[in-house]
Amino acid sequence: MEILVYTILKAVVIGIVISAPMGPVGVLCIQRTLDRGRYAGFYTGVGAALSDLCYCLVTAFGLSLIEGFLTAHQDVIQLLGSLVLVGFGIYLFRKNPAQNLRRNSQSTATPKADIITGFLFTVSNPLIIFLIIGLFARFNFLDSYMQVYHHVSGFLFIIVGALLWWWCITWIINKIRSHFNLRSMWLINRITGSLIFIFAAVGIFTSLHSMLDWP
Repeated sequence: MEILVYTILKAVVIGIVISAPMGPVGVLCIQRTLDRGRYAGFYTGVGAALSDLCYCLVTAFGLSLIEGFLTAHQDVIQLLGSLVLVGFGIYLFRKNPAQNLRRNSQSTATPKADIITGFLFTVSNPLIIFLIIGLFARFNFLDSYMQVYHHVSGFLFIIVGALLWWWCITWIINKIRSHFNLRSMWLINRITGSLIFIFAAVGIFTSLHSMLDWP
């Protein structure tokens, strides 16, 4: 029982640490919380958490194979993911929040769409698997003495930790949401779009630098 409790605590910490870095999906989550409310941001975080769980499972059950695959193809994956981010960053930069307010009742955005975009944003960055490898090693998460139910509980609580992080972040952002007027929302869209574009530009430059072997 003590091992199970310890495994659960470690899993929650791993889930939080994986989610905490403020990358493109974090910026998107904040922007959606400000733009469309807490649940839009939270569902985006759910998608990110599901992606993180997939990478955790991949790490646990195929570490050597997947590590080699990612090492061999990480530049291409990063380039494709960055190109997608460029398009989204430009879209967000140009988005008029007034239109969103006028069309709020007719919005086609759904929890499913938010989850999918959160998932795709996160899964397009395979480098996170190296963070997961480091965390697994640091917390001895895959020790040989652990039973199957320890592993199952561990992976379940990794996603619990990740969801806990996104729940807290969206709660905090939603609390200050009332302080943002239309002008503030326009500025937030511009800043968010610019940040995502910068993330993408760095990813494109890094991947091309490696693929073309620039000095």
